[in-house]
Amino acid sequence: MRLQLTVSFSRERNGDYPTKQQSMLQRPRRRCEGTAMGAIVLDLKPGLGIGPFSLGMPISKAFAQIENQPNIYDVVHVKYFDEEPLKLDIVISFPDHGFHLRFDPWSQRLRLIEIYDVKRLQMRYATSLIGGPSTLATFVAVYALFGPTFPGSYDRDRGVYTLFYPGLSFAFPIPTQYTDCLHDGEAELPLEFPDGTTPVTCRVSIYYSSTDGKVGVGSSMERATAPPLPAGSLYMEEVHVKYDLGEELWFAVGGQHIPFGASPQDVWTELGRPCGIHQKQVDQMVIHSASDPRPRTTLCGDYFYNYFDRGLDILFDGQTHKIKKFVLHTNYPGHADFNSYIKCNFVIYGSDFGGSFQEVKMSKNRITPSTKWEQVKEILGDCGRAAIQTQGSTNNPFGSTFVYGYQNVAFEFMSVKEIADKDLADISGNEEWIYCNCNSLPVMIKHRMGADYLYSKGFNSKYCS
Repeated sequence: MRLQLTVSFSRERNGDYPTKQQSMLQRPRRRCEGTAMGAIVLDLKPGLGIGPFSLGMPISKAFAQIENQPNIYDVVHVKYFDEEPLKLDIVISFPDHGFHLRFDPWSQRLRLIEIYDVKRLQMRYATSLIGGPSTLATFVAVYALFGPTFPGSYDRDRGVYTLFYPGLSFAFPIPTQYTDCLHDGEAELPLEFPDGTTPVTCRVSIYYSSTDGKVGVGSSMERATAPPLPAGSLYMEEVHVKYDLGEELWFAVGGQHIPFGASPQDVWTELGRPCGIHQKQVDQMVIHSASDPRPRTTLCGDYFYNYFDRGLDILFDGQTHKIKKFVLHTNYPGHADFNSYIKCNFVIYGSDFGGSFQEVKMSKNRITPSTKWEQVKEILGDCGRAAIQTQGSTNNPFGSTFVYGYQNVAFEFMSVKEIADKDLADISGNEEWIYCNCNSLPVMIKHRMGADYLYSKGFNSKYCS
């Protein structure tokens, strides 16, 4: 099942779980999808991107660009494979402009841009325009604008001829009566049919120019990869932790060590200023702890440091001002916190593992954002029934999540297949622990705020925005 979602840019905040400290944006519903709209003009940058969208950018930055230009990108679809979120791309589609962005499901970085309806999008290359309703992107026009290149390839099964440039390809449908113009899968340039006509582009692909192999239609799309991250980049930095001791977090790139019991000053020194600070209102899990002497109605003075750019929340005790909990997020689509945090690339393993961090990567007894629930049970054993976390269909139309608690760690799953959040902590809320958000393996202890975006779920439906 592949979900198709329409993204609305209104925001809601309720409950006491940390979320971005952003003002509420409300846009009036103006125009139904598919109705007339003037073609926009975006700069085409082969091997780099188009308009404000750059290859390799995280999905959160793409959403930020969309939100900054609501009058242009006012109908947006988000598509993903809900049964196995890591199997297929996360796609942001702009049906009114005829193009979509494909993000690698693991790294959540932009790997491929496809213009699938060239008549809806006008592209500017240097000082010339191509595409859109007024400038047909014919084979002759493409060749004249981008210059000489090697002969392309012909896919006989699809009847499509693809012309390649570094980081850029153009696909042209070839009528069956003219397939004899192609010789051994190649054609003379510029391609013209015997009647003097020339084919019109049906698809344009923009991909990283150092990709191994040419990227066109069909299975060749899988060759597109995101550009490598720059040296020292903190994006998708591995965060190591031993779940049974719950001693500290260790950041593989920066080398920081954040132990339980650290002060806010220690955290500022190691990680810098937090993106936000959220005051916790009530500890909803106190009621489940028989050993906690606090009255059940006592307000909670604890507070979170939110590091959205690291996929991390840190909870401090309101009285001692010491770290008592870490919350690690995986930013999977379909979760209420999707796009609130950058994905945290955590690696969790037991204290009995004495090898190097390189050996940890090769170990099967480790838990990462892609670990499925059955694998977690094989590593940690059965923990019994799950607690159910729900926000109601208004705040989150994707249903409840499930929280499984172990000693010093809890997992939240969106289904019983993968991790949604991961938490290292005692589920009673009275001891130090860690909480992680993962793919299908949910870790849930605390009540979450409303989703960063509100979605409408449906299939083969039309949306108004």
